[in-house]
Amino acid sequence: MTAADDRAVAPGAGRPHGWPPHVAGGRAAGGYRAGQGGHGSGHDVVPRALAAGNGAGAPADPDAGDLEWEKALELINAADEVVLACHVVPDGDALGSMLALGQALRALGKRCLASFGEPFAVPGILRFLPGQDLLVHPGRLPAEPRLMISLDAAGRARLGCLAGHADRAGALIVVDHHASNTAFGGVRLVDPDAAATAVLVEELIRRLGVPLDGDIAQGLYAGLASDTGSFKYPCTTPEVHDLAGRLLTAGVRPEAVSRELWDRAPFGYLQVLAGALARARLERDAAGGRGLVWTTIARADRDARDVPYDQLEGVIDQLRRTDEAEVAVVCKENDDGDWYVSMRSKGAVDVGRACVGLGGGGHRTAAAFTTGAEPAAIIDRLRGALRPPGEAVRPS
Repeated sequence: MTAADDRAVAPGAGRPHGWPPHVAGGRAAGGYRAGQGGHGSGHDVVPRALAAGNGAGAPADPDAGDLEWEKALELINAADEVVLACHVVPDGDALGSMLALGQALRALGKRCLASFGEPFAVPGILRFLPGQDLLVHPGRLPAEPRLMISLDAAGRARLGCLAGHADRAGALIVVDHHASNTAFGGVRLVDPDAAATAVLVEELIRRLGVPLDGDIAQGLYAGLASDTGSFKYPCTTPEVHDLAGRLLTAGVRPEAVSRELWDRAPFGYLQVLAGALARARLERDAAGGRGLVWTTIARADRDARDVPYDQLEGVIDQLRRTDEAEVAVVCKENDDGDWYVSMRSKGAVDVGRACVGLGGGGHRTAAAFTTGAEPAAIIDRLRGALRPPGEAVRPS
């Protein structure tokens, strides 16, 4: 199937509520348990595993802090209809968490509408996720939902055209794990030390009294696997594996999920990847002498190989393997002509702080921002953002 054909595929063609969003290409993503003490860490960001200085993904108590479980449960139990929204261009954690929660709410007899802002396109590698019949075009959502739940969005801007719906909602529950969360929403289930938003959603589903079935578990596992880097990031704690085990017991086939998320790509992607690696540049003196490796992928590079934008998420994983660089950066031009800048660190440099200063956000080891600037200007700004405090600017 070509990428053009893939965009036209509708996993739930003919289903109700304004289906389908066209398919496009994406990548995926712990576990709370009442009485347990632990769990671990977008689109394009990995949770803050080390930033808080509490160990490699050390857990917070799920019953402590600012997580407003009782308020959330009261609102959900009283609602007849719930509107769910995740961030634009959803990844595995965003879409998997949203669809898992939607199916759980439907099991409780709730009318549930799930959506995300334009472009309303399900990434091709996430088309295997169950529950997509819940998806509704954003234009068909109620303008003033009585109860809205935001998932995996660090700020209202990440909801795109649905930010206004969040502002007008009678009640807004925010479920998120990003360290850069802007504290929006009236009821907050936000834990920057959670391995994934799926961790919090699993706990919410448990507290709602809905047992895990294979379809719900599949969405949660997709979120967990992607945001732990297939269980290799520092946020991968014993509790993360405990949750993964419960999801497997519920019927998830890990080899099938892994194949969809990481082991498939059109041939054109290999050619785009080869070009991106050929353009890669290593700057050993950048990031305080720890090294920076970066590359670019223009829209023309993708169009020449008929590769959709959302197929590019894995490029950063290849670049970050560079031994001589602490920080890896991929600048990707989207279909609107803006550049999405993905950053990864091996832990010694806080790329989340750098991205916040550039209008984005994320976590210590993974973050991103979007800009209308050209790549040369982007990298120049990044060099400055990655410079250690007090380091003198070297003359060019």
